Amino acid sequence: MAAVTTLLEAISGTGRDPVRGGYTRPVFSTAETDLRSWFTAEAVARGLGVETDRNGILWAWWGEPQKGALVTGSHLDSVPGGGAFDGPLGIAAALAAVDVLKERGVQRNRSLAITVFPEEEGSRFGVACLGSRLLTGAIDPDRARNLRDDGGTTFADAARAAGLDPEHIGRDEDALARIGDFVELHVAQGRGLGEDGPAVAGGSSILGHGRWKLTVQGQGNHAGTTLMEDREDPMVAAAQIITAVQQAAAALPGARATVGRIQAVPGGTNVIASRVELWLDARHEEDALTAQLVETIHGKAQKIAAFEGCSVTLAQESFSPTATFDPGLQRQLQLALPQAPVLATGAGHDAGILAGQVPAGMVFVRNPSGISHSPQEYVEDADADYSAQALADVLEGLL
Repeated sequence: MAAVTTLLEAISGTGRDPVRGGYTRPVFSTAETDLRSWFTAEAVARGLGVETDRNGILWAWWGEPQKGALVTGSHLDSVPGGGAFDGPLGIAAALAAVDVLKERGVQRNRSLAITVFPEEEGSRFGVACLGSRLLTGAIDPDRARNLRDDGGTTFADAARAAGLDPEHIGRDEDALARIGDFVELHVAQGRGLGEDGPAVAGGSSILGHGRWKLTVQGQGNHAGTTLMEDREDPMVAAAQIITAVQQAAAALPGARATVGRIQAVPGGTNVIASRVELWLDARHEEDALTAQLVETIHGKAQKIAAFEGCSVTLAQESFSPTATFDPGLQRQLQLALPQAPVLATGAGHDAGILAGQVPAGMVFVRNPSGISHSPQEYVEDADADYSAQALADVLEGLL
């Protein structure tokens, strides 16, 4: 049996980012493709049958593909400069859990599949959980085909280069019917388990969350010849909008709002920008309050932009309502892991997208610092290896 730490060590050199630190593994990149090949080889070595569906989701089957199967899995792509565990931990634990189940001589009453979802982070094409959204029909295929990365490449072109037919992406009834229950294991992306808490927890829900793009339009001009009083500088407005985002979220209990990405056009050091684009991430457990928060931010942004002689527009790029995991599946997880607490999470996951279509649940693995989406993300070796045992316990009870 390969330990989870051994499996993760095998991919520790893939997609390292020499500038940001950590890992940068966007969908369809060389790094992500290499990881998909690694997963395929590990699955085949375990006697699993591997296939790629029309949305680019990898399926590794223990038993024949069938309706109502038990499915586990996660993702292999990352945010820019992400940690080693966000996504790959769930995949490595699933592979190792199959080893555990086989060593126990577990007799299956249904097939088991491990899935790898593409573009979970949305770091290349801007829509998180794109693979599971396509599978469930949560995103229009035409919109998905026309998504563009920073280099102008469409999702359709990138998918085609990766061997997919973009004309066939979209809701897949046959693939959905194969998922009888879905369990995703993932590194905890917060401090809910504490520094000395239990190694694993069950998931109860995922906060509603979305991404919006704020575009501040001003007047591009020369940095040396334009007097300060003559400027319509969208960067000045953008700076104040970022502060307003923080203030608006802090005033609403339970809310989170972040501007983690900003782009100035044309981006010259000696140029007053003509346009500045901000990407907003907003979250709250009550979807109506998420909408209220975004509207508050938009209103503040309009006033700030107008004061600077600029204008601002707001466009929604994605939204996932608060997802509550299947109560029956939660009870099964608690029976299998009686010492594990049950936690809500503010991080989005493919399990949250699937929860609206099939019974879904999650297992979280302790992250002592709570830091994630950062090179400082951390899971102790003992906890990583135990996660396979814990996942095997859950899966055995459901097989």
